[in-house]
Amino acid sequence: MPLNVYLTFTDSCREAFDFYRDVFGGEFAVIQTFSDAPEDFEVPPGEGDRIMHVTLAFGDCILMGSDTPSTFTPPPAPGDNFSLSYSPSSREEADSLFAKLSAGGTVTMPLQETFWGAYFGSCKDQFGINWQLNCELSAE
Repeated sequence: MPLNVYLTFTDSCREAFDFYRDVFGGEFAVIQTFSDAPEDFEVPPGEGDRIMHVTLAFGDCILMGSDTPSTFTPPPAPGDNFSLSYSPSSREEADSLFAKLSAGGTVTMPLQETFWGAYFGSCKDQFGINWQLNCELSAE
């Protein structure tokens, strides 16, 4: 699996990804808003139309992104508003990589099963780089 870039915005993800699609071409493989989330996922009032996840595929590249709900703090800051995303082939690989990447860093979301059908977690490594591991449960 290649590494992919995941961009994070406060509330301009849709505008940014429309721009990137105009620049690079390609199609949105996925575009979901927070109003598409399960009922138990608390969405702040007025933020249901923000982008929860978008995937733009062009050439051999995949660019992903989302808006950050106002309840998440701190908000993304330019220069710190991206993550490298990797898709391990198994939970065991995800656990091993996550332990190594987060050692000396900060776990921002522990590895856990998610409503989108993945074993997912995020961390900031000891060098300040944000990582996301997303193991598709159907791939196991």
